[in-house]
Amino acid sequence: MKIKILLFILAGNFFSCKNEKSNMHINHTQSKQANLNKKGLSKKTYAMSMIGDAHIHVDYSSPKVRGRIIFGGLLPFNEVWQSGAHMATSIETNKKLMINNQILNEGKYAIFTIPSKKNWTVIINKNWQQHGKDEYDPKDDVIRFIVDPIYLNNLVEELRYEVKKTENKKGEINLIWERVKISFPFTII
Repeated sequence: MKIKILLFILAGNFFSCKNEKSNMHINHTQSKQANLNKKGLSKKTYAMSMIGDAHIHVDYSSPKVRGRIIFGGLLPFNEVWQSGAHMATSIETNKKLMINNQILNEGKYAIFTIPSKKNWTVIINKNWQQHGKDEYDPKDDVIRFIVDPIYLNNLVEELRYEVKKTENKKGEINLIWERVKISFPFTII
């Protein structure tokens, strides 16, 4: 009888500990997920398209507005911006592109912009592998040109890039965030 009682107590303790461990694991997982959500405020994403026989690929981290004033606030006007969050936004092409009457050779590059109220400067820079604009050097610029921003009525919460085909060998790249859209066309050459 004493053995049965002892086994019953041991079994109860075993299942009790197992449940506590299971609950701890669930709580740990939920806590870990909450931390991932906090860290993941700017998700890593991409936009790409096949235009003719060219593959155009834009990699970026997509920050959210989260109630902030972005252009002229969080991002001051007339200062270089990496056009995304964290690492510099990159563009990669397997074919030569004509952008603003300038040739962009095959390869991978960074996209920077200088936002302002009146117009934006778009910069394609050969140093694509850098954090933010920390290592930005105008000597590494390959192409630089001005575009007019389009002001939107509706708020776009997450930064979004689009690579769109407009004709057989033509396309456009769009950057859309907050209440602003910039766009620039390109031709495959």
